[in-house]
Amino acid sequence: MLDELRPLEEKYGDALVIVGVHSPKFAHEGEEAAVRAAVERYEVGHPVLDDPELVTWQNYTARAWPTLVLVDPNGYIVAQYSGEGHLHALDALLSELVVEHEAAGTLTRGKSPYVAPVPEPTDLRFPAKVVALDNGFLVADAGNHSLVELAADATTVVRRIGTGERGFVDGGDSEARFSEPNGLTLLPDEVAARTGYDVVVADTVNHALRGVHLQSGEVTTLAGTGKQWMDGDGTDVLSSPWDVAWWGGKVWIAMAGVHQLWTFDPFTGATAVAAGTTNEGLKDGPLGEAWFAQTSGLAVDGERLWLADSEISALRWVDTSVHTAVGTGLFDFGLRDGKASEALLQHPLGVTVLPDGSVAVADTYNGAVRRYDPATETLETMATGLAEPSGAVVVGNELLVVESAAHRLTRIPLGASATAAEFSTRTQRPPMDLAAGEITLEVVFTPPPGQKLDDRYGPSTRLLVSSTPDNLLREGAGDSTDLVRRLVIDPHAGSGVLHVAVQAASCDDSAEVEFPACHMHRQDWGVPVTITADAPDRLELVLSGAK
Repeated sequence: MLDELRPLEEKYGDALVIVGVHSPKFAHEGEEAAVRAAVERYEVGHPVLDDPELVTWQNYTARAWPTLVLVDPNGYIVAQYSGEGHLHALDALLSELVVEHEAAGTLTRGKSPYVAPVPEPTDLRFPAKVVALDNGFLVADAGNHSLVELAADATTVVRRIGTGERGFVDGGDSEARFSEPNGLTLLPDEVAARTGYDVVVADTVNHALRGVHLQSGEVTTLAGTGKQWMDGDGTDVLSSPWDVAWWGGKVWIAMAGVHQLWTFDPFTGATAVAAGTTNEGLKDGPLGEAWFAQTSGLAVDGERLWLADSEISALRWVDTSVHTAVGTGLFDFGLRDGKASEALLQHPLGVTVLPDGSVAVADTYNGAVRRYDPATETLETMATGLAEPSGAVVVGNELLVVESAAHRLTRIPLGASATAAEFSTRTQRPPMDLAAGEITLEVVFTPPPGQKLDDRYGPSTRLLVSSTPDNLLREGAGDSTDLVRRLVIDPHAGSGVLHVAVQAASCDDSAEVEFPACHMHRQDWGVPVTITADAPDRLELVLSGAK
């Protein structure tokens, strides 16, 4: 979302003020130090209101991360949007509002007095992942928009690949540009010899895969256009690839932006969906039916592909289907060791297979490294007190951990063990009271100015509804094209989560345009609900609504 807003901030300058509101989902995100680090990490150039108790969230009736609210110069809310992909809609509406309020004399132009903090320079800036080279390490230096080769001491900088400036440029190590690269994987020697590059990089904010030839430092784009994938774009366009791993003769991609796993064939250049439906959540089973949630870390152990599913605080693996080792769903997290069925993580971003076959988890928001033993199906803590660990690599008898928020790599003995204060909690998002029995669900979608719903090639909207637990919904689950749905809520369910996924396509509304431009809007909601007497029998969710 921050990347979508940057062009608007530049285009509308002193006519538009953006204020970020940080309404946290996870406990760690409610800590002031974490908010400050995030503002620095993502180069936020506008003021951010810290809303740890979700007061502002509730006052603006937000139901989704992210929610955008547009307020006019008179203080009235004129539009609300949920999810991503609304840049063109905001642009169209702002262009009308600026003209309207300048003519009325109600628009007062002026720059925000806010000045973003200037970070102290460091060799690494919010590094993300690391891989071992013959005589050192290669680090995805996300905050510096580059790759850094370190010597064997994991501290001395040997060279930097990339200019260090955000961008999407191929070329030599002093010309190339990245935008928050996160994942790295080394190709087998025989594959690298055939393809001409040794490393595949998940260039996250460029929505691209990049190839790097280590000897020359040459960077090339392998897949992706710089544009973020939306439904209907096929597989030529990617969406926030967060990590990559070589497995089964292909590069596997943690496609965090659409909650899927994709593959990339380095010999043909083809990308393909390998697992996931784009629905966000935790659902095991066949690859094509499983649900993921912002998968952010991958690791390979023979016939298993391990993954960290960050938004459901889960450790999972893939063989011929999808399985969950640790984790229960979108709203449960914490820090608890013991049986995997009862253990808890908090927004893990990385996984590493250890020599004994166990799996180290970079338990990012717990500031810990955890170890899962597949043989005993138990989870234990290796180390605590780390600053947002996000990845690791085995080096001899040690685990070299990326401490992202401390801008460094830290060594931990493979046999390390630690005790931490355990806790369990649920996302402190206020549940919505709903009546039992028959209710109406409506998703509000108003096309942007100058556009309309386009049904020339079939229905332009789609609504998918499910629930956790399944028996929360007696009727109304499933897929349809109508944005209004009759649901029947089980009066004995007590509480649960309604999962609502919607997409809508709008196109230019002009008879003079032979090939109108069309845009896809999409959002997934996980709405916690409590079933109570005398509660509303209507649930309204706004995808794009003019007030």
